[in-house]
Amino acid sequence: MMINYVTACGISGHLEPRTENVLGEWRTLSPLLLPRPWRIRGRFACMGSICKAWRIPGYGSLLHCRKASTALNHYSRRGSVRLMASTPSPAIPADLPVSQETAVDTLLSYHQETKHSFHRYARGPSGLDWANQPNPFRRYVGAKVIQLEHFAEEIGNLPYSEVGSGQVEPKPLTKSALSQLLYDSLALSAWKSIGKSTWSLRVNPSSGNLHPTEGYVISGPISGVSECPFVAHYAPKEHALEIRAEFSLELWESLIEGLPEGSFLVGFTSIYWREAWKYGERAFRYCNHDVGHAIGAVSVAGAHLGWNAQLLDGYGTGELNHLMGLASPSSAPSRTGSASSSQSNKGVFPGLERESADCVLAVFPWSRGPENETLQLPVLDSDILVSEFSQLQFLGQANSLSKEHLRWDRIYTASLASYKPSSRTSVPAHGCGSRAVPDSSKNSSVYEDYTVRQVVRRRRSAVDMDGKFGMQRDTFYKLLLKATIGTPGMFPYGVLTWAPEIHCAIFVHRIVDLPQGVYFLVRNEAHETALKQACRKNFHWEKPEGCPPGLPLYRLLTGDARVLAARLSCNQEIAGNSFFSLGMIARFQPVLRENGPWMYPRLFWEAGLLGQVLYLEATAMGVAATGIGCYFDDAVHELLGLEDKEFQSLYHFTIGVPINDGRIMNLPAYPGPAQDA
Repeated sequence: MMINYVTACGISGHLEPRTENVLGEWRTLSPLLLPRPWRIRGRFACMGSICKAWRIPGYGSLLHCRKASTALNHYSRRGSVRLMASTPSPAIPADLPVSQETAVDTLLSYHQETKHSFHRYARGPSGLDWANQPNPFRRYVGAKVIQLEHFAEEIGNLPYSEVGSGQVEPKPLTKSALSQLLYDSLALSAWKSIGKSTWSLRVNPSSGNLHPTEGYVISGPISGVSECPFVAHYAPKEHALEIRAEFSLELWESLIEGLPEGSFLVGFTSIYWREAWKYGERAFRYCNHDVGHAIGAVSVAGAHLGWNAQLLDGYGTGELNHLMGLASPSSAPSRTGSASSSQSNKGVFPGLERESADCVLAVFPWSRGPENETLQLPVLDSDILVSEFSQLQFLGQANSLSKEHLRWDRIYTASLASYKPSSRTSVPAHGCGSRAVPDSSKNSSVYEDYTVRQVVRRRRSAVDMDGKFGMQRDTFYKLLLKATIGTPGMFPYGVLTWAPEIHCAIFVHRIVDLPQGVYFLVRNEAHETALKQACRKNFHWEKPEGCPPGLPLYRLLTGDARVLAARLSCNQEIAGNSFFSLGMIARFQPVLRENGPWMYPRLFWEAGLLGQVLYLEATAMGVAATGIGCYFDDAVHELLGLEDKEFQSLYHFTIGVPINDGRIMNLPAYPGPAQDA
């Protein structure tokens, strides 16, 4: 049988399937490939995916899925599933750590306890409590609402290949320009409907489509929005700003001192409960993936307007809470009223619905010269910021998201442990903001004829892939070039203030003229020696044929890795039915010890930012991608030979030809239905 290559990637051809020696060089790793399941235990439906629960002698119940957001969709048929803990986490003291070392130890413990393995999943709910599914839309009732402008998909003619080129004339900061930024980054992109079920999709992706990330705009006066500097919450369902506070021009000028004229701030917060409702203790990881995706979404939408972006990482968590009008928690949320269950962690916990400050970005006109290298990253004196913003009157009452809650204390312990103090942050070596994408990385020859808006608003997370088509080798290489940094600070990675800490272990399945197997993309060459020392000694570390000189890609092992890739990604077939899948491998414990515990969420931000680039690149090429948060952590490490916590797997991803469900209706994003979904 011949497998046709997908013509959407700009080439035609065939990929010969390999039928011999499917285990190739990793026969010694066969313990990772358990015996084929021998008895079907049950059949379940989940989020549009058809999954099977399998029973393997000696291994309990395993889930074999095309695409499951996690295995947590499948618990409660025929009793508890052995691999999954169905009880809440034990109560854990959530006071602020007494030292940085203690905080790092707390986060290392959280990371270890929230790993999935062949024998148990991380602690999560025993079933999905649909009656208390969190409302995906936060609103501040009583705040002044400013409706923003909407845009047709055809409006905006910048080809996607030119995004981040630095050649777009910066638009002035107006209500229309701000509307466009939010419309192309954090707004709704569509509604889906099947039967009596309707749900929304957004431009920025989210684990399980649960959207814990909230967006804020802090800006000087904008005609049609506010005559004074303001703090506003973004409401995506209405595509509107809720003005929460206004303040003096003098305070605003102090806040952005050092940035160019026309700058403003975009902030992000997380509501952990939205993810914890479904994923339990592992939710803190997924919330921070989503922050990284949101950072990438705003960076790309800003570049469409000729704007650059930079994380202002000098602000501490406490300052960010004051800047966005949030409470500053010092412990895990407590119950209000009586519990509705004998479980001590179930009841009414309004504090679970509070927002936790993540970060704030400066957005400013893209400079075509060296001026951005002399900009200073502003950090208003902590005492002044706290004093001034604590006196502001923040308007609006946050809406309730659920009637009852299930509390996972370990999430809030990790959140408190990753609190960041205020610090003076120097300008990154590449200057303030991202540097332009070089012509060699624009990839216009492999893209569909899409504009930036078409790509960002058409991005979807695939739930199944066909397992037949392949990708041209040169297209694969060009895509990976966009996943690397190339020049220091290359768009959009320059939005972050630290050097790359994330690398990619890649399972190549269907790349024309490239042998199947396990490959490794080194995204920071300073880590290459440490990676080689940490990984298995029998890996080849050979450059594959035709690999461009500037692409640090290496072949480790040769063989058919499709079953292995799916096995490692919680038995999700989508990881093996794609062109390729990958695991994002972070330099881990040394980063936390050297730089501080607040780097724990930031590593996930970097993974999410990389995932956002992969999503958009796949969409521009006419195919699809999906992020995979459910994977067997230490089994991935065993495959690579990683024996300690120097490197850890933080996120999985896969790209291929999607199979769409024709039963699901696609509806426009605006105007949407009256109900929140």
